[in-house]
Amino acid sequence: MNTAIIIDDEQPAREIIKHYLKGFPGIEVLGDFPDGFSGLKAIQELRPDIVFLDIQMPKLTGFEMLELVENPPRIIFSTAYDQYAIKAFEMSAVDYLLKPYSAERFGQAVKKVQEQLLTRKTEQPVNALIAKLDEKEEMLQRIAVKTRHKIEVIPVTEITFIEADDDYVTIHAGKEKYLKEKTMKYMESHLDPLQFVRIHRSYIVNVNHIARLELYQKETYHVLLKDGTSLRASTTGYKELKQMLRL
Repeated sequence: MNTAIIIDDEQPAREIIKHYLKGFPGIEVLGDFPDGFSGLKAIQELRPDIVFLDIQMPKLTGFEMLELVENPPRIIFSTAYDQYAIKAFEMSAVDYLLKPYSAERFGQAVKKVQEQLLTRKTEQPVNALIAKLDEKEEMLQRIAVKTRHKIEVIPVTEITFIEADDDYVTIHAGKEKYLKEKTMKYMESHLDPLQFVRIHRSYIVNVNHIARLELYQKETYHVLLKDGTSLRASTTGYKELKQMLRL
């Protein structure tokens, strides 16, 4: 017996999936959830084998939610939007259902996941899928992070700077800081280049939070932020920042 949960902000969509799953007695539905926050909690507590997941949801999208899941289960995406590199899904063992879909198409997706679970493949196709979609994703407008007690969704306008931290980054927003499992390269390529600039291999700064540039030593510059933080700028980073600020 495999277990599943459904995460979709539209109740009719959740009801359709539950109805279709009645044709698969080998799958037990543990629950359905209307948003990414409750869905994430359910994944952590119920540990289902399969998740039927919508992508476009308010507050927390399906992809933002998946970034916060450790060891994600098998995912079948269900969405009304087709702009998400469908071929990337076809390369993985999970599936992508474009609403509205037929019972036959739904059955194909379920059988594919059941076969994968039966053979106990060790790969995690979701991670590869996210990487594929990251290549095509538009500029970030917000960033979801998981703290010890809750999920925070940070508008990028509130970010003062981002700091490299091994395979993670530390996001500084006002007096708060958050750890995110992303690379500096990812952040640099997914933040608006008119608002964020990489001033050093260890720092990306929001130009709207810069107070001034200071010469620290010969050919060594520091960027002073409005909150008093001082960040070192490399020669290349300083030149790019000057060009952006038209100094």
